[in-house]
Amino acid sequence: MKIYPYKRLNRPVALRVSSVSLKLSDGTRDRLETSAYSTQQQAVALGIAGHTDWVSATIGLSATLPPGANAPDAAWSDLRVLAVLTDGETNVRTSAEFARDAPDGRDWSGSVEVLRDDHLGRVSLAAYAVGTVDGVRGRSIAETDRSWIVDTVSDEPVRGLQLDVQTTSFKRSSREWLQAYADAPWIVDASARVPTVFVNTDVEGVIGLLDSNGSGVDSKVRDLLVAQMATDVWTAVFHGAIGELEVEPSGGPVFPTDWQGEVLREMLPDVIPGVHVEEGLRQVHRRRTGDSGWAELQTRIHYAAIRRADATKALAYVIRGLEQMNRESET
Repeated sequence: MKIYPYKRLNRPVALRVSSVSLKLSDGTRDRLETSAYSTQQQAVALGIAGHTDWVSATIGLSATLPPGANAPDAAWSDLRVLAVLTDGETNVRTSAEFARDAPDGRDWSGSVEVLRDDHLGRVSLAAYAVGTVDGVRGRSIAETDRSWIVDTVSDEPVRGLQLDVQTTSFKRSSREWLQAYADAPWIVDASARVPTVFVNTDVEGVIGLLDSNGSGVDSKVRDLLVAQMATDVWTAVFHGAIGELEVEPSGGPVFPTDWQGEVLREMLPDVIPGVHVEEGLRQVHRRRTGDSGWAELQTRIHYAAIRRADATKALAYVIRGLEQMNRESET
């Protein structure tokens, strides 16, 4: 939890998406269906209509400030509400100002423009209530506790981690770096814009096993293989996210705003249990960059990856299936 040297509101701003439309290259607009955004997931998918020639997107927004924002004895004046788009990959930040729906009300509305050329993938969208406090303008007095995700590519408003799975011959791949792993069945690349799993087609039978959809032994082995692969993926993306952290001048880590932030929010409660995720991030960062504690943390990271991959459930399912197959073969 951050400490502010001035009075603020104790509760977050509630931010909602009310509409999404695309401006196409011929100047026309396409107002997207409500399925383009999910309030539950807090995600927007701009690729849902299949347009390849969109130039910009306009996202309609509404925000509700917490109680006390308009209190006559509030410590702030010149109250404003801003929507802020942040792209950690392109370092582009865009802001738009809301308008108050009614005098002295707590509901505000507005829109923000997403320029396609400014972004490559996922963008974070948050709302801030700012005001003049103790004579200082533009101080944040409340903000959203969880940002929305605007995906400029996806056709499904899903907040969670998305993976790109590619099958290729590691020996003959045009990606020369894969050739060094020619004896591995799969490799996770957590440095890409979207984490990518490369499955090695040189390993005989691996593709057929992953594609099997029967109910025999093959399918049981496939389930275990997928669980192991998922554990590897979660472990790799966690290390990738921790390794790419930006650091404030004070030395504290900055929570990422893209998929890396989502990975950390998913796994930190199991890596450093019992604390807020921001405090968990600080503790992990201190151990990784400090003199001790990082090696001991690897067990917790592995545990968190196992939980995300549902490896225990997959193993139990396989054991039950094999036991049933054995019983049937004995009768």
